[in-house]
Amino acid sequence: MNNPFKYTLDNKRYHTFNYYLKTKYNKKAAKIILNGGFSCPNRDGTKGYGGCTFCSLSGSGDSNLFKSADIMTQYAENKKIMLKKWPDILFIPYFQSFSNTYGPLDKIKAMIEPFLTLDEVIAIDIATRCDCLKEEVITYLDKISQKKEIWLELGLQTSNEKTAQMINRGHTFQEFVTALERLKNTNIKVCVHIMNSLKGEDAEDMLQTVKDISHLPFDAIKIHMLHIIKDTKMALEYAREPFPLLSMNEYINIVIKQLELLDPEVIIERLTGDPIKEELIAPLWTLNKIAVLNGIDKRMAELNTYQGKYYEDNHF
Repeated sequence: MNNPFKYTLDNKRYHTFNYYLKTKYNKKAAKIILNGGFSCPNRDGTKGYGGCTFCSLSGSGDSNLFKSADIMTQYAENKKIMLKKWPDILFIPYFQSFSNTYGPLDKIKAMIEPFLTLDEVIAIDIATRCDCLKEEVITYLDKISQKKEIWLELGLQTSNEKTAQMINRGHTFQEFVTALERLKNTNIKVCVHIMNSLKGEDAEDMLQTVKDISHLPFDAIKIHMLHIIKDTKMALEYAREPFPLLSMNEYINIVIKQLELLDPEVIIERLTGDPIKEELIAPLWTLNKIAVLNGIDKRMAELNTYQGKYYEDNHF
Protein backbone atom coordinates (compact mmCIF):
# COMPACT_ATOMS: atom_id res chain seq x y z
CA MET A 1 0.00 0.00 0.00
CA ASN A 2 1.49 3.34 -1.04
CA ASN A 3 2.23 5.84 1.72
CA PRO A 4 0.30 9.07 0.99
CA PHE A 5 2.32 11.08 3.54
CA LYS A 6 5.08 13.24 2.05
CA TYR A 7 7.20 14.15 5.10
CA THR A 8 8.93 10.81 5.54
CA LEU A 9 12.29 9.13 5.04
CA ASP A 10 11.39 5.79 6.62
CA ASN A 11 7.81 5.15 5.52
CA LYS A 12 6.30 6.70 8.65
CA ARG A 13 2.86 8.22 8.19
CA TYR A 14 3.56 11.18 10.42
CA HIS A 15 6.07 14.04 10.43
CA THR A 16 8.91 12.76 12.60
CA PHE A 17 11.53 14.91 14.31
CA ASN A 18 14.13 12.71 12.63
CA TYR A 19 12.77 13.75 9.23
CA TYR A 20 12.85 17.43 10.20
CA LEU A 21 16.44 17.28 11.47
CA LYS A 22 17.87 15.17 8.64
CA THR A 23 16.29 17.26 5.90
CA LYS A 24 17.38 20.52 7.57
CA TYR A 25 20.88 19.57 8.77
CA ASN A 26 21.68 16.57 6.51
CA LYS A 27 22.83 14.54 9.50
CA LYS A 28 21.44 12.71 12.49
CA ALA A 29 21.03 14.78 15.63
CA ALA A 30 20.27 13.75 19.20
CA LYS A 31 19.15 15.50 22.35
CA ILE A 32 21.45 15.55 25.36
CA ILE A 33 19.46 15.74 28.60
CA LEU A 34 20.78 18.34 31.05
CA ASN A 35 19.74 19.75 34.42
CA GLY A 36 19.80 23.54 34.52
CA GLY A 37 19.17 23.69 38.27
CA PHE A 38 15.78 25.40 38.02
CA SER A 39 12.60 24.86 40.03
CA CYS A 40 8.94 25.44 39.15
CA PRO A 41 6.40 28.00 40.39
CA ASN A 42 3.90 25.19 40.75
CA ARG A 43 6.16 23.34 43.20
CA ASP A 44 8.16 25.82 45.24
CA GLY A 45 5.21 27.58 46.87
CA THR A 46 5.30 30.71 44.72
CA LYS A 47 1.85 29.92 43.35
CA GLY A 48 0.83 27.75 46.28
CA TYR A 49 -0.21 24.77 44.15
CA GLY A 50 2.29 22.12 45.24
CA GLY A 51 3.04 20.70 41.80
CA CYS A 52 1.20 18.78 39.10
CA THR A 53 -0.08 15.56 40.63
CA PHE A 54 1.61 13.32 38.01
CA CYS A 55 5.02 15.02 38.23
CA SER A 56 7.92 13.03 39.68
CA LEU A 57 10.53 14.25 42.14
CA SER A 58 12.85 14.88 39.19
CA GLY A 59 10.34 17.14 37.48
CA SER A 60 9.16 14.60 34.88
CA GLY A 61 12.69 14.11 33.58
CA ASP A 62 15.86 12.02 33.98
CA SER A 63 18.27 14.94 34.33
CA ASN A 64 18.32 14.70 38.12
CA LEU A 65 21.10 12.16 37.57
CA PHE A 66 23.41 15.11 36.89
CA LYS A 67 22.07 17.56 39.45
CA SER A 68 25.39 18.22 41.22
CA ALA A 69 27.51 18.63 38.08
CA ASP A 70 27.96 21.85 36.16
CA ILE A 71 26.30 22.15 32.76
CA MET A 72 29.35 21.55 30.60
CA THR A 73 30.38 18.50 32.68
CA GLN A 74 26.91 17.06 32.19
CA TYR A 75 27.15 17.78 28.48
CA ALA A 76 30.58 16.15 28.13
CA GLU A 77 29.50 13.00 29.97
CA ASN A 78 26.34 12.57 27.91
CA LYS A 79 28.11 13.42 24.66
CA LYS A 80 30.65 10.66 25.26
CA ILE A 81 27.83 8.13 25.63
CA MET A 82 26.09 9.35 22.46
CA LEU A 83 29.25 9.22 20.36
CA LYS A 84 29.78 5.54 21.20
CA LYS A 85 26.44 4.81 19.57
CA TRP A 86 26.58 7.37 16.75
CA PRO A 87 30.14 8.50 15.91
CA ASP A 88 28.98 11.15 13.43
CA ILE A 89 26.21 13.14 15.05
CA LEU A 90 25.02 16.63 15.92
CA PHE A 91 23.65 17.65 19.32
CA ILE A 92 20.73 19.45 20.94
CA PRO A 93 21.22 20.33 24.63
CA TYR A 94 17.86 19.63 26.27
CA PHE A 95 17.06 21.22 29.62
CA GLN A 96 14.32 18.82 30.63
CA SER A 97 13.45 18.90 34.33
CA PHE A 98 11.21 21.54 35.86
CA SER A 99 10.72 25.04 34.36
CA ASN A 100 13.95 26.28 32.84
CA THR A 101 12.88 29.88 32.29
CA TYR A 102 11.67 30.25 35.87
CA GLY A 103 14.38 32.45 37.28
CA PRO A 104 16.45 35.58 36.63
CA LEU A 105 17.54 36.26 33.07
CA ASP A 106 21.22 36.08 34.09
CA LYS A 107 20.74 32.50 35.27
CA ILE A 108 19.00 31.56 32.02
CA LYS A 109 21.82 33.14 30.02
CA ALA A 110 24.44 31.26 32.03
CA MET A 111 22.64 28.00 31.23
CA ILE A 112 22.42 28.63 27.50
CA GLU A 113 25.39 30.70 26.38
CA PRO A 114 28.16 28.05 26.66
CA PHE A 115 26.46 26.25 23.76
CA LEU A 116 26.05 29.17 21.36
CA THR A 117 29.59 28.89 19.97
CA LEU A 118 29.73 25.09 19.61
CA ASP A 119 29.51 24.03 15.95
CA GLU A 120 28.27 20.55 16.91
CA VAL A 121 25.22 22.09 18.62
CA ILE A 122 22.43 22.86 16.16
CA ALA A 123 19.67 23.81 18.60
CA ILE A 124 18.88 24.35 22.26
CA ASP A 125 15.75 22.83 23.77
CA ILE A 126 14.21 24.32 26.93
CA ALA A 127 11.35 22.75 28.88
CA THR A 128 9.24 25.29 30.75
CA ARG A 129 5.70 26.50 31.47
CA CYS A 130 3.51 29.03 29.71
CA ASP A 131 3.44 31.13 32.89
CA CYS A 132 7.26 31.35 33.09
CA LEU A 133 7.85 33.47 29.99
CA LYS A 134 8.62 37.06 30.91
CA GLU A 135 8.93 39.48 28.02
CA GLU A 136 12.67 39.92 28.62
CA VAL A 137 13.15 36.17 28.38
CA ILE A 138 11.23 35.93 25.11
CA THR A 139 13.22 38.86 23.70
CA TYR A 140 16.52 37.24 24.69
CA LEU A 141 15.62 33.81 23.28
CA ASP A 142 14.40 35.38 20.05
CA LYS A 143 17.69 37.27 19.71
CA ILE A 144 19.93 34.23 20.20
CA SER A 145 17.77 32.19 17.82
CA GLN A 146 19.82 33.90 15.11
CA LYS A 147 22.78 31.80 16.31
CA LYS A 148 21.08 28.51 17.21
CA GLU A 149 17.59 27.16 16.75
CA ILE A 150 15.72 27.70 20.03
CA TRP A 151 12.93 25.38 21.12
CA LEU A 152 10.55 25.84 24.04
CA GLU A 153 8.62 22.82 25.31
CA LEU A 154 5.34 23.75 26.97
CA GLY A 155 3.36 21.21 28.99
CA LEU A 156 -0.35 21.62 28.36
CA GLN A 157 -1.49 18.00 28.90
CA THR A 158 -5.17 18.84 28.35
CA SER A 159 -7.38 21.72 27.23
CA ASN A 160 -10.07 20.61 29.68
CA GLU A 161 -10.16 23.06 32.60
CA LYS A 162 -11.83 20.58 34.96
CA THR A 163 -9.07 18.04 34.33
CA ALA A 164 -6.39 20.73 34.62
CA GLN A 165 -7.65 21.64 38.06
CA MET A 166 -7.76 18.01 39.09
CA ILE A 167 -4.11 17.44 38.11
CA ASN A 168 -3.16 20.76 39.75
CA ARG A 169 -1.60 22.21 36.60
CA GLY A 170 -1.71 25.72 38.00
CA HIS A 171 -2.56 27.69 34.86
CA THR A 172 -5.52 27.95 32.50
CA PHE A 173 -5.85 26.95 28.88
CA GLN A 174 -6.27 30.62 28.01
CA GLU A 175 -2.90 31.41 29.62
CA PHE A 176 -1.39 28.73 27.38
CA VAL A 177 -3.07 30.21 24.28
CA THR A 178 -1.85 33.69 25.22
CA ALA A 179 1.72 32.42 25.54
CA LEU A 180 1.60 30.91 22.04
CA GLU A 181 0.25 34.18 20.67
CA ARG A 182 3.17 36.05 22.28
CA LEU A 183 5.66 33.62 20.73
CA LYS A 184 4.22 33.38 17.23
CA ASN A 185 5.95 36.50 15.88
CA THR A 186 9.38 35.36 17.09
CA ASN A 187 11.81 32.82 15.64
CA ILE A 188 11.41 30.63 18.73
CA LYS A 189 10.01 27.19 17.97
CA VAL A 190 7.42 25.62 20.28
CA CYS A 191 6.73 21.99 21.14
CA VAL A 192 3.45 21.30 22.98
CA HIS A 193 3.03 18.35 25.35
CA ILE A 194 -0.34 16.59 25.73
CA MET A 195 -1.23 13.57 27.85
CA ASN A 196 -3.72 10.79 27.25
CA SER A 197 -5.66 8.79 29.88
CA LEU A 198 -5.91 11.47 32.56
CA LYS A 199 -8.51 10.60 35.18
CA GLY A 200 -12.06 11.32 34.08
CA GLU A 201 -11.23 11.88 30.41
CA ASP A 202 -12.65 9.66 27.69
CA ALA A 203 -11.51 9.36 24.07
CA GLU A 204 -13.58 12.38 23.02
CA ASP A 205 -11.91 14.54 25.67
CA MET A 206 -8.47 13.50 24.43
CA LEU A 207 -9.42 14.24 20.84
CA GLN A 208 -10.93 17.56 21.90
CA THR A 209 -7.57 18.70 23.26
CA VAL A 210 -6.05 18.19 19.82
CA LYS A 211 -8.99 19.94 18.15
CA ASP A 212 -8.59 22.87 20.55
CA ILE A 213 -4.88 23.33 19.84
CA SER A 214 -4.73 22.36 16.17
CA HIS A 215 -5.35 25.94 14.96
CA LEU A 216 -2.77 27.46 17.33
CA PRO A 217 0.76 28.54 16.32
CA PHE A 218 3.15 25.76 17.40
CA ASP A 219 5.76 23.71 15.57
CA ALA A 220 5.83 20.29 17.23
CA ILE A 221 4.00 18.06 19.66
CA LYS A 222 4.77 15.30 22.13
CA ILE A 223 1.93 12.90 22.89
CA HIS A 224 2.29 11.02 26.18
CA MET A 225 0.47 8.21 27.89
CA LEU A 226 -0.14 8.93 31.57
CA HIS A 227 2.38 7.14 33.78
CA ILE A 228 1.52 6.55 37.42
CA ILE A 229 4.91 7.15 39.04
CA LYS A 230 5.98 6.30 42.58
CA ASP A 231 6.22 9.14 45.11
CA THR A 232 3.75 11.39 43.29
CA LYS A 233 0.42 12.76 44.45
CA MET A 234 -1.27 10.85 41.66
CA ALA A 235 0.29 7.59 42.91
CA LEU A 236 -1.38 8.19 46.29
CA GLU A 237 -4.71 8.95 44.60
CA TYR A 238 -4.40 5.83 42.45
CA ALA A 239 -3.60 3.66 45.49
CA ARG A 240 -6.69 4.96 47.32
CA GLU A 241 -9.01 4.71 44.34
CA PRO A 242 -7.63 3.12 41.15
CA PHE A 243 -9.09 4.62 38.00
CA PRO A 244 -9.16 3.04 34.53
CA LEU A 245 -6.12 3.52 32.30
CA LEU A 246 -6.03 3.00 28.56
CA SER A 247 -4.88 -0.35 27.25
CA MET A 248 -2.12 -0.35 24.64
CA ASN A 249 -4.65 -1.02 21.90
CA GLU A 250 -6.92 1.81 23.07
CA TYR A 251 -3.96 4.17 23.27
CA ILE A 252 -2.82 3.30 19.74
CA ASN A 253 -6.29 3.96 18.33
CA ILE A 254 -6.58 7.34 20.08
CA VAL A 255 -3.10 8.48 19.03
CA ILE A 256 -3.89 7.68 15.40
CA LYS A 257 -7.08 9.74 15.56
CA GLN A 258 -5.13 12.59 17.15
CA LEU A 259 -2.55 12.45 14.37
CA GLU A 260 -5.31 12.58 11.75
CA LEU A 261 -6.50 15.89 13.26
CA LEU A 262 -3.08 17.56 13.31
CA ASP A 263 -1.63 19.79 10.62
CA PRO A 264 0.80 17.63 8.58
CA GLU A 265 3.39 20.41 9.02
CA VAL A 266 3.48 19.85 12.79
CA ILE A 267 6.51 17.79 13.83
CA ILE A 268 5.79 14.72 15.95
CA GLU A 269 8.57 14.54 18.51
CA ARG A 270 7.12 11.74 20.62
CA LEU A 271 4.20 9.31 20.54
CA THR A 272 4.88 7.51 23.80
CA GLY A 273 7.02 8.03 26.87
CA ASP A 274 10.04 6.32 28.44
CA PRO A 275 9.09 5.42 32.01
CA ILE A 276 11.79 4.26 34.42
CA LYS A 277 10.90 0.66 35.27
CA GLU A 278 11.73 0.96 38.97
CA GLU A 279 9.50 4.03 39.33
CA LEU A 280 6.50 2.95 37.23
CA ILE A 281 3.33 1.74 38.96
CA ALA A 282 1.02 1.57 35.92
CA PRO A 283 0.36 0.89 33.11
CA LEU A 284 3.17 -1.64 32.68
CA TRP A 285 2.66 -1.94 28.92
CA THR A 286 4.27 1.49 28.51
CA LEU A 287 7.63 -0.14 29.21
CA ASN A 288 7.42 -1.73 25.75
CA LYS A 289 7.94 1.42 23.69
CA ILE A 290 8.87 -0.44 20.50
CA ALA A 291 5.62 -2.42 20.57
CA VAL A 292 3.62 0.80 20.94
CA LEU A 293 5.37 2.56 18.05
CA ASN A 294 5.24 -0.51 15.81
CA GLY A 295 1.56 -0.89 16.66
CA ILE A 296 0.86 2.69 15.58
CA ASP A 297 2.75 2.19 12.30
CA LYS A 298 1.02 -1.11 11.54
CA ARG A 299 -2.47 0.19 12.32
CA MET A 300 -1.98 3.36 10.26
CA ALA A 301 -0.88 1.27 7.29
CA GLU A 302 -3.88 -1.05 7.68
CA LEU A 303 -6.21 1.95 7.77
CA ASN A 304 -4.27 3.70 5.00
CA THR A 305 -4.36 6.83 7.14
CA TYR A 306 -1.81 9.54 7.91
CA GLN A 307 -1.18 12.70 9.90
CA GLY A 308 -3.46 15.51 8.82
CA LYS A 309 -6.01 13.33 7.04
CA TYR A 310 -8.86 15.22 8.73
CA TYR A 311 -7.01 18.42 9.57
CA GLU A 312 -8.85 20.56 7.01
CA ASP A 313 -12.19 19.07 8.10
CA ASN A 314 -11.49 20.41 11.59
CA HIS A 315 -11.00 23.99 10.31
CA PHE A 316 -14.17 25.30 8.79
